[in-house]
Amino acid sequence: MFSAAPTPRRVLPPARAAADSDRTEATAGPSDGPEGAEPTAPKTGGRNPFFDNAKYLAIVLVAMGHSWEPLTDGSRAAEALYMTVYTFHMPAFIIISGYFSRSFDMRKDRLQRLVTGVAVPYVLFETAYAFFKRWADNDPGQPISLLDPWFLTWFLVALFIWRLTTPLWQIVRWPVPLAVAIAVLASVSPDIGDDLDLQRVLQFLPFFVLGLSLRAEHFRWVQRRAVRIASVPIFAAALVMAYWAAPRMTSAWFYHRDSAQELGTTWWIGAVMTLALFGCSIVLTACFFSWVPTRHTWFTVLGAGTLYGYLLHGFLAKGSRFWGWFDDYAWLHTPLGEVAVTLIAAGVVTALCTPPVRRLFRFAMEPTMAWAFRKDPADSARARVSA
Repeated sequence: MFSAAPTPRRVLPPARAAADSDRTEATAGPSDGPEGAEPTAPKTGGRNPFFDNAKYLAIVLVAMGHSWEPLTDGSRAAEALYMTVYTFHMPAFIIISGYFSRSFDMRKDRLQRLVTGVAVPYVLFETAYAFFKRWADNDPGQPISLLDPWFLTWFLVALFIWRLTTPLWQIVRWPVPLAVAIAVLASVSPDIGDDLDLQRVLQFLPFFVLGLSLRAEHFRWVQRRAVRIASVPIFAAALVMAYWAAPRMTSAWFYHRDSAQELGTTWWIGAVMTLALFGCSIVLTACFFSWVPTRHTWFTVLGAGTLYGYLLHGFLAKGSRFWGWFDDYAWLHTPLGEVAVTLIAAGVVTALCTPPVRRLFRFAMEPTMAWAFRKDPADSARARVSA
């Protein structure tokens, strides 16, 4: 049924343990420099196409998932597809983030990139989303709270915290089991509260730590033809299981933002669900990576702009709810409407990842970045001498 590939699979290079491989935005955001590129690897401007392809495809799934959410109440099939995609799209992002965080330390330039690439966008977009909700949802009381991430911004908080803890995980003997244990304990601890969305930070932590532990050969392993073939029945089985589970469980389990008690169940069920979902996420993420192209494609260049697609598409995703589009247009809940919503979501997030949007975003952010850090006098003196 599956014919052999006419040419051998390209080999994925290891991530370079240099400053350029330590890009804060290697998971959902842009990177100007090379990411794990070697002279013998297929390159796109010094970048590894595999990871850019994976980031683009994952961000498309994120946008699609947000567009399916209003459809899940009236469609069991939409709910099943929603659950399946939510099992692996964010874990895929987080694993890639951890993979490119392996060389992170507390060096000044890397801390500056962490602040300008993650902390500053968090402050700006958390504020922007608050004002957007006040206007679009006619909610003038919506607070601006940097301690309570709203909608998409939780990921920036989590990425900032995970990256800061990287040196600690590199000295732990069994980092992944320890991270899984922390996630399980978080899932049964309702007193953690909502500050900084710590439930998500802790429950998604194992995927970041797993990324820190991965090597290039692991990505090569999932790219084998046997894994690609096996992924087809695995995904089919996942869809069938999700279709069965849709009316029997809440999709809130896949958000990892609440404890078991907050979801109305007992602590031991929360522990079991956390472990089970972690296993399912790893399997489906491996299947997803197995089908990601390793060569340059038309969408490879878009992988460098997924931070913009991620943050900006949230305005349309939330706006469509605030303005009642899914309530006013009943045809959106038909099979044809569901397909249209899916294609529109993919098209919008693709447009938001394009180079013109990235350039405009960086131009708008430049004054903030200049304000955030003062220039080192020693650097200015060296610049004058060299001139």
